[in-house]
Amino acid sequence: MKSLTTNDQFNEVIKGSEPVIVKFQAGWCPDCTRMDMFIDPIIEEFNQYQWFDVNRDELPDLAEKYDVMGIPSLLIFKDGEKTAHLHSANAKSPESVTEFLNDQKE
Repeated sequence: MKSLTTNDQFNEVIKGSEPVIVKFQAGWCPDCTRMDMFIDPIIEEFNQYQWFDVNRDELPDLAEKYDVMGIPSLLIFKDGEKTAHLHSANAKSPESVTEFLNDQKE
């Protein structure tokens, strides 16, 4: 998962016609660390997406703009628009993340 460290990088990544997933997280967040332990097989399974990572403490304006109230949160973007958002309360298990991503296929 490639880290995005500037607003310009973020804007460049999300503007494409292929959907991308951006994980908002922070280094101090225990739930983010837990997600890191189970996310790799999910990334492999859902490899139709490019996966990116944003530290919400480094780019707080993006977190605010896209209503990221809790972390970790997974947001899907396509053509510069947010198309789906898995809020932190629902991102605590591999099953919930997989279910969210499967729902995007329908």
